[in-house]
Amino acid sequence: MEQLQHVFELADIARKDGARYPIKREIFPHVSDVKGRHFTGIVGPRGAGKTIILKQISHETANSLYLSADSIEEIDLFETAKLLSEKYKVELLLVDEIHFLRNYQASLKKIYDFLNIKIIFTSSVSLSLYESVHDLSRRVNLVTIYPFSFKEYVYFSKKQKLESLSVEQIYNDGWSSEHLKYGYLFEEYVKGGILPYSLEEPDILALLRNNLEKIIYKDIPSVSKITMEESHLIGKTVKFIGRSPVDGINCSSVAGNLGITKYKAESYLKLLEKAFVLNMIFPEGTNVLKEPKVLMCLPYRLLYSEYENCLGAIREDFFVESMKMRKLEFSYLKTNRGAKTPDFIVTGKDRRIVIEIGGKNKGHEQFKNFSCEQRMILVHSDSFSGIRKPLFLIGYV
Repeated sequence: MEQLQHVFELADIARKDGARYPIKREIFPHVSDVKGRHFTGIVGPRGAGKTIILKQISHETANSLYLSADSIEEIDLFETAKLLSEKYKVELLLVDEIHFLRNYQASLKKIYDFLNIKIIFTSSVSLSLYESVHDLSRRVNLVTIYPFSFKEYVYFSKKQKLESLSVEQIYNDGWSSEHLKYGYLFEEYVKGGILPYSLEEPDILALLRNNLEKIIYKDIPSVSKITMEESHLIGKTVKFIGRSPVDGINCSSVAGNLGITKYKAESYLKLLEKAFVLNMIFPEGTNVLKEPKVLMCLPYRLLYSEYENCLGAIREDFFVESMKMRKLEFSYLKTNRGAKTPDFIVTGKDRRIVIEIGGKNKGHEQFKNFSCEQRMILVHSDSFSGIRKPLFLIGYV
């Protein structure tokens, strides 16, 4: 009973704290909608704002209760939910950091099957939720939450809500002067503004470094059978990628640098991608080695290189992350002989737009020997016209 009173105390604090955040993320309606029988699991990188979303839901939803699993002693989730539902008439249980509760997957199944209470839960151990969703089957709808898009960063930092743009609109110069107005925020966005906690925390990279350590030495080992030695190798993998130019970083180059098999390198890269540290993009083209190109999630690269020294890589990191946030179909381009090609191709039902990412000196010559109908250069520059479009506009997609 004493522990339950502590739960109520923390829940009241969380509900009041939710009032401090009146502005909602774009994904909020997809998470807070509690219609239907299924539970909702929120998956995403550390620092993406999952806890704040739960507190906002608690603040706005009657008969709900916020439970932070890492702030209380071990409890039986099923028995706690049963007591809260039957005695205290709680209809929605919001469980933050659910991975701290032992056998939470079995408890969720049991709650779903036998109790009349809904659950929305999060975990910073994103890998754990990916593995669990297969076992939980129809009972859980998994929602991915990413850090801020550039559009959201403008909204949260300047209180300016702008319309989304499609890739076609950018290609056809279909943006407004308001979209262009906030291009000056691009540098602070890619340096850490992408992370929601940047709005309150001055030293982003220190917190990011701490997050990465937890991912490598705590999160990944908790859901995969790897040794401490392998954890160190995963750390070296991230460091190698962070300190290297973008071109040529793939499973083979990682394996060669670390002195491990290509299979082992691929398994490490997949774990890091599921942990939202890396992004892997596969190539389009005939007679090419179907090996993914490896980029980093923003702003991890800045833990290993100064901004000015890795600006080209940062630009590609930004483009890829923006595409993945919106689940758009795209590939990187390569030839079977390693000849120069543009960087990416964005595909869809009625489009194939070839894209080159670059600075102010990129021009038509980037498409030499490459046949395509629609081409676009996304430039990190104030000088744009014709096929040259501002790179930061992709953040409004």
